[in-house]
Amino acid sequence: MSDIKNIFKNIESRLTIEKAKQINASYLFHIGINDIWLIDLTKKSNWIKKADNSTKAQCSIIISNPKDWEDLTSGNLTPTSGFMQGKIKIKGNMSLAMKLQALLS
Repeated sequence: MSDIKNIFKNIESRLTIEKAKQINASYLFHIGINDIWLIDLTKKSNWIKKADNSTKAQCSIIISNPKDWEDLTSGNLTPTSGFMQGKIKIKGNMSLAMKLQALLS
């Protein structure tokens, strides 16, 4: 199992209905070349799944280097510094991206 898949499994294991309701948004993560994941917190369950280029979300997070994703989710890279360094790109609703800290912590 890939490290990226394990990270999403870990995120899903920490999600609760309360946290999903609090965030109430959908995110598409483009990690590296081929990994696309959807986190849809507008639903009551089954929040995370593998996605493709046709999947839509309110906010897209693009991280070209999978190592940056690992650093972000392990706390070795803060979302703000990753964004400022160009390691993280955001498309869509920027205010929803700010809610990601609660999801990743």
